Amino acid sequence: MIRFSFILLIISLNLSAQESTPTVLTYNQFMDRVKDHHPIALQADLKLKQGDASVRKARGNFDPKVFSDASQKYFSDKQYYSVINSGLKIPTWYGIEVKGGYTQNDGVFLNPQNNTPGAGLWYAGISVPLGQGLFIDKRRAELKKAQIYNESTIAERDVLYNELLYNAGKAYWDWFENYNTVTVYKNALELAQQRFNAVKQGALFGDKPDIDTVESTIQVQNRMLSLQEAELNYKNTTALLSIYLWLEGTVPLEISEITRPATSEETTPVTVNKELNDALDSLTSSHPLLRQSQLKIDQLKIDKRWKQEQIKPQLNLKYNAINQPVGNNAFNDYNINNYTWGVEFNMPIFLRKERGNLVLAKLKVNDAELELISKQANLNYKAIAALNNLENTEQQINLYARTVNDYAKLLE
Repeated sequence: MIRFSFILLIISLNLSAQESTPTVLTYNQFMDRVKDHHPIALQADLKLKQGDASVRKARGNFDPKVFSDASQKYFSDKQYYSVINSGLKIPTWYGIEVKGGYTQNDGVFLNPQNNTPGAGLWYAGISVPLGQGLFIDKRRAELKKAQIYNESTIAERDVLYNELLYNAGKAYWDWFENYNTVTVYKNALELAQQRFNAVKQGALFGDKPDIDTVESTIQVQNRMLSLQEAELNYKNTTALLSIYLWLEGTVPLEISEITRPATSEETTPVTVNKELNDALDSLTSSHPLLRQSQLKIDQLKIDKRWKQEQIKPQLNLKYNAINQPVGNNAFNDYNINNYTWGVEFNMPIFLRKERGNLVLAKLKVNDAELELISKQANLNYKAIAALNNLENTEQQINLYARTVNDYAKLLE
């Protein structure tokens, strides 16, 4: 509250100091404030944090996991069984899972296959996928997709940022145009009033007919209507410009009535960069919208690769070396002939679900590639149209400048 009150005090002091002196808000000053304080600019930076968080989440699938399972049964004052199994699982990037732990089982009616020495057994081993999951599995697919999404958040941030700057810049130049339009109509109204006074005086002296005063009055009224319309447009564009002015993304600001944009004389004209036409292909290919679409295709291709991997049968080989603890060292009496192993095989007969998922994944990739081609053509057209418009505007400005000079000569 103290900080907020201090900010309001600074703003009020600035406004009070500016009441006597009109202030100019230049384009660069306005855009700097938009970049640093607008909520969308701050929101765009949050996209990068979302990408980092998604990668961190996907990496969590490779985190080691501690497990423990204890199960006991007591009935008629007898311990039927006690089964305890605890250990650590470590998944790896290559699909191999490393596992180690300790198990201790006993009881009157314990399943014989679960019998262990009184001190229990240590075990350590691996599980290797020889079929599905050998080249890519769900863990690796999710991490790769998250890494691509992290890159796409940069493009998404750029899209939001560029759209904000474009809309804010357009709002400023609309404000600039309407302010200068008001200035022109004020001068036009003043000249029309001067002409009306001159015609009125001429009519009083008999130099002009009285009907000329009616014509000059109509001209003054038309200029007043044009000025009122220009002032309305200026107020509306001022209100629109205010929505882009914020303090730290939370406190909205308003443009003071005495704040104005730069005049035409105070503005440096922009010339057409002829090199833009030559670099048109590189401009469109590096557009963030196209980067987003390409990264989306990369994600879909990873999905397709994982769906293709699921066509293979599941064939997992498991091996665990086991050893009985002796004293304080579990490896004093280790024997390589003490182990457990197993093979797990699983495969649907018709593979209709897997083949259907693969077809859908391929169709999604094709659809995204066609969408990318369409976006590229659309952006290329917009770039060409913008450059043509810029060049045509420059030619019109030069033509108007010559026309004004010719009118000045004609007046002289």
